[in-house]
Amino acid sequence: MINLAKTSELEKKARDLISNRGVTIDHIAELVYYLQSAYHSDLDLDLCRENVEKVLAKREVQNAIITGIQLDILAEKKQLEEPLQEIIEKDEGLYGIDEVIALSIVNVYGSIGFTNYGYIDKQKPGILKRLNDKSTGEVHTFLDDIIGAIAAAASSRLAHTYAEEMEND
Repeated sequence: MINLAKTSELEKKARDLISNRGVTIDHIAELVYYLQSAYHSDLDLDLCRENVEKVLAKREVQNAIITGIQLDILAEKKQLEEPLQEIIEKDEGLYGIDEVIALSIVNVYGSIGFTNYGYIDKQKPGILKRLNDKSTGEVHTFLDDIIGAIAAAASSRLAHTYAEEMEND
């Protein structure tokens, strides 16, 4: 488990933003489990959590989290100028910038992350289903993609680690 006393202010801010939006590390770890359990018979949530923690420790991930969630919050408060306000508030399908930010996270552990992200973004399991519920009045245009991308990156990290362990055995 990561030592929060040693985390940077940027990482603390990113973690606080995720938490304040109702997402826990366990929610993300469950997504990693969803993506990887078929490939690892001994996979458990502790290992999934560990990989999520490693992804959250990356500065480029923290920057993406802070940027995306701030835009969601501003849209929720109706503080963006039009047409951006409506585009983000309604999570318009052709906008795509939310996915671009997510792809910056997916990239941190190689190209396998793209496959993981595409799959989980279409399936919308676990916390992603709630984050995509437009009836709540909350805006999670960026957050749902960011959380899916963190899970995809953690899954990629786990897959790479597993492959390295298999090679060393």
